[in-house]
Amino acid sequence: MSDAHAPPQTPNLIPKDATEARLEAREAYRFLLAKTYFDCREYDRCAAVFLPGPLPKPATAPATTPATATATAHAHAHAPATNAKQAAKGKSKMFTPTKAKLSNDTTKGISQKSLFLALYAKYIAGEKRMNEDSEMILGPQDGGVTLNKELPIVSAVLEEWFRDLPDSGRQPQGWLEYLYGMVLAKGKNEQLAIDYLVKSVNQYTYNWGAWQELQALLNTTDELNGIVQRLPQNLMTFIFHVTSSQELYVANDQIHTSLSQILAIFPTSAFLKTQRALLHYHNKDFDDAEHIFSDLLTSDPHRVDHLDNYSNILYVMGMRPKLAFLAQLATATDKFRPETCCVVGNYYSLKSEHEKAVMYFRRALTLDRTFLSAWTLMGHEFVEMKNTHAAIESYRRAVDVNRKDYRAWYGLGQTYEVLEMHSYALFYHQRAAALRPYDPKLWMAVGQCFGKVGKVMNGIRAYKRALVAGSYYDAGIGTSFGSGEVTGLGGGVLDPEVLYQIALLYERMQNMAECASYMELVLAQEEGPEYDEAGSEGVGGVGVTPTTSKARLWLARWEYMRGMYQRAMELANELCQDGVEVEDAKALVRDIRARMERAGGDDDAD
Repeated sequence: MSDAHAPPQTPNLIPKDATEARLEAREAYRFLLAKTYFDCREYDRCAAVFLPGPLPKPATAPATTPATATATAHAHAHAPATNAKQAAKGKSKMFTPTKAKLSNDTTKGISQKSLFLALYAKYIAGEKRMNEDSEMILGPQDGGVTLNKELPIVSAVLEEWFRDLPDSGRQPQGWLEYLYGMVLAKGKNEQLAIDYLVKSVNQYTYNWGAWQELQALLNTTDELNGIVQRLPQNLMTFIFHVTSSQELYVANDQIHTSLSQILAIFPTSAFLKTQRALLHYHNKDFDDAEHIFSDLLTSDPHRVDHLDNYSNILYVMGMRPKLAFLAQLATATDKFRPETCCVVGNYYSLKSEHEKAVMYFRRALTLDRTFLSAWTLMGHEFVEMKNTHAAIESYRRAVDVNRKDYRAWYGLGQTYEVLEMHSYALFYHQRAAALRPYDPKLWMAVGQCFGKVGKVMNGIRAYKRALVAGSYYDAGIGTSFGSGEVTGLGGGVLDPEVLYQIALLYERMQNMAECASYMELVLAQEEGPEYDEAGSEGVGGVGVTPTTSKARLWLARWEYMRGMYQRAMELANELCQDGVEVEDAKALVRDIRARMERAGGDDDAD
């Protein structure tokens, strides 16, 4: 066969050293056996192929008693001269001989690939046992009560291996760094985990699992931009930057341009098209996101990945028939996937069958306890069912899985508002707003909480931030919670509800002039901006709404109190025509007429 027809090889820029090549050749048959056990999900058998004995647990040195001290001194006194130097060197480790023996006799005789497979199998076995011990979702054993008991063992072996690496002369391949990064992340040692994961992707670029673990540890765009300089300058880093930006809810033109450049290389990639759809979804361009997901479903109807996000979009848009079709299709493809359970749960939620929805979200979490969408959506359902304590626990678990999920933070804030614990609600709403600084709904929630706790000026600032954010977004369809509430109006039209709340806060501060100014602004949103300001086509306002009617009633009463009866009469008559607050408006008209007649009678008497 000529080179032109040779199958493409997986690129790997770092050649293996001779020691690794020799060890891998010697272990080839055992590696195939272990890999077969791993594929059959017999993780303990897989690990036992290369690590048959019990692995050491990291233990502290026992307290030294006089008897043990005497025995130790006696043993050292009669030790051979050739071992004296080794005994002195290993003095600090003399209480963990098993660990040293394992490091010297076992791990050094295993290739990195085989050691990774064995330790990773132990890690997965520990995760499996932890999930089994956790029992039911939101049960007494669920949460942080049960732990992966294999983590300390795996961590001890890897720590010893990396400590001996400089003296071993072996060249790292990136796999053990990847596993150690995961173990450190589980132990909340995040900075060291990032360092090892960066080493891993530099040594072997095409391990997407390492990129995903690294992505999960980045909380802000500043952290992302700071770490990009330490990454290999290739296509994988380019893709990582785009997907991480999407996870951090950054959906600007630069990210779309970068994604378009990658799509030019891989035009049929379903993964990249999904990233585009998620960017539109986070930016609340639901029509564009739905169109992309619909095309993906047409081209690959058996692909279940990210169908939970697609079902969220259909839920927000109220497309119940399409959501029902999606639920049937996903169930027919694979009913035991967390994404499928979330799709079905969203369908029942749209039908207001919240108990059934919770059942399916629980089923999704039984399959994968780290499935973020299920925790958040189950929290929403518990809120609908007025089960606030279960909702709080669900949202907390969602935050534990992913601290970047603003919906879980916002859900916690809403739930604490229901419980009238406004200080707690304020904290969680602020966390959500920090993650999504251009979402007006979140700043409105912050402003409302500030008003409830008595920090009026801070509340005014938060509401003004909501106005600025509203000019950034053009939501059009609904909020991320699927409430159908329009928060971004676009075209220079400000949200009248935000303006009205600002006016009420100024009223609480006894600043009536500012309050009246903002009430006038609320009325101005009925017509929208002036023709020349809005452009050649012009933009309509919001029309008459309950909020604008309340502002008109407030202004009518304000003008009445100031003695501006003519202006008050005009506003009250407009209220009668609007059909909102009619009874109050009629009563105000009668009062104004009586006052005007009395004033006219006094003038005649004079």
